[in-house]
Amino acid sequence: MIFGTLPSGEQVECVELASGRLRAEVLTYGAVVRSLEVSGVNVVLGLDTLEDYLTRSRYFGAVVGRYGNRIAGGRFVLDGVEFRLPVNNGANSLHGGTEGFDGKVWSISERSGSSVTLTLISPDGDQGYPGKLTVSVTYTLVEDALRIDYAAETDAPTVVNLTNHSYFNLAGGGDVLEHVVQMDAAHYLPVDAGKIPTGELAPVKGTPFDFTEPHAVGERYDGAYDHCFVLDGPARVTAGDLTMEVTTTEPGVQFYAGGMLDGTATPYGPFAGLCLETQHFPDSPNQPQFPTTVLRPGENRTSTTSYRFI
Repeated sequence: MIFGTLPSGEQVECVELASGRLRAEVLTYGAVVRSLEVSGVNVVLGLDTLEDYLTRSRYFGAVVGRYGNRIAGGRFVLDGVEFRLPVNNGANSLHGGTEGFDGKVWSISERSGSSVTLTLISPDGDQGYPGKLTVSVTYTLVEDALRIDYAAETDAPTVVNLTNHSYFNLAGGGDVLEHVVQMDAAHYLPVDAGKIPTGELAPVKGTPFDFTEPHAVGERYDGAYDHCFVLDGPARVTAGDLTMEVTTTEPGVQFYAGGMLDGTATPYGPFAGLCLETQHFPDSPNQPQFPTTVLRPGENRTSTTSYRFI
């Protein structure tokens, strides 16, 4: 199904997926998860038109890259060479720069009734990143879950950190301040004023970042979460009778409660949805103590994340 046409004339498709009580719509623009229905209730924030995604989106449902999250100062050094990136978040580069993967049209390489694989080729020098990067993302509805499989290969050393930026609202409307979060995460990454990690993996115990026991989003810290947690196991969100369990092969998850949504530039106001963006840590290319995000020729970087509904 054609969802819309870009000013360039390129068409954007919408792929419908179904399995059991789950239904989803995936766009070739930005590899966006436009909708995800659980027993008829849409649990992600989506937009009505392609024009909305071009002008009113805050990465709603998109795959972000090459580097999800922030890189300090829009720069990093790899093998002794400095690379400069577009600065689009204060002094930093966010979600791949000014023209990241969320704004690209991906190609459909495989599809079935419950699964679709999208591919994208990012040329050498794209947004300042070295190497020609070939990326695929597969969305599969299986066993009451949306499973996302990522893969990336390069022809020259580069860095890569892919994630999906869906905003979840398990109630299908209202805000998420009463959603209850629990994470198997004993540490989180404190950040500076620019939301760049300080380098410390700080214990959550005794802080508003302790979700080892369930807490409502708005119970502490004014709900203003936008931090990376070091995962030791699953993360869970519950609203009413519905729980979403998140498991991943990635080392962390960025928990963003949507507090910066303003309701004017986008159709959604503050806390309309929360994000659990599974990923490597922010600014890893500049912080060698973090798990590496370097990808070299001959390697195949893969990861899997599952959002399961209980």
